[in-house]
Amino acid sequence: MREGAKEVEPGRYRETFGRAFEDFVVGHIYEHRPGRTITDADNVWFTLLTMNTHPAHFDYEYAKKTEFGKPLVCSPLTVALMVGMSVSDVSQKAVANLGWDNIRLTNPLFPGDTLYAESEVIDKRESSSRPEQGIVTVKTIGKNQHGQVVCTFNRTMLIWKRGFGPSDD
Repeated sequence: MREGAKEVEPGRYRETFGRAFEDFVVGHIYEHRPGRTITDADNVWFTLLTMNTHPAHFDYEYAKKTEFGKPLVCSPLTVALMVGMSVSDVSQKAVANLGWDNIRLTNPLFPGDTLYAESEVIDKRESSSRPEQGIVTVKTIGKNQHGQVVCTFNRTMLIWKRGFGPSDD
């Protein structure tokens, strides 16, 4: 049987994702793959879908006049992609996201760039009010295809312990 699957009856396997609370170790780093190349359509669609009217994201003539000379990827899209890339590793077994802190956008990201992410476990503790759950905080770092850090943030999640939760049926 391969890792990431459990036998649910003889010869039948169910794919599993994520980590139970017990699987997290402070200091461990999880590289999230695959990366994601951001297209112009992704950027314009997300920008307009979220009603972000800043022309640096979708008006090429305006963007040519900025210090970057071309459109920027909308910052919340960068954060959303990094969160999405990390789900199968760090929050597939989450009860809830409890918050994001210290979001930093350290270098620009442009349509055509490929985003990669990794998360380091920076804190882990038992829940004082929910004995079948624990609280995990990770620092997620996003890098472009050149290895430049483009975004960082801390995310805190409430995570099911092994043997509990809807995915442990």
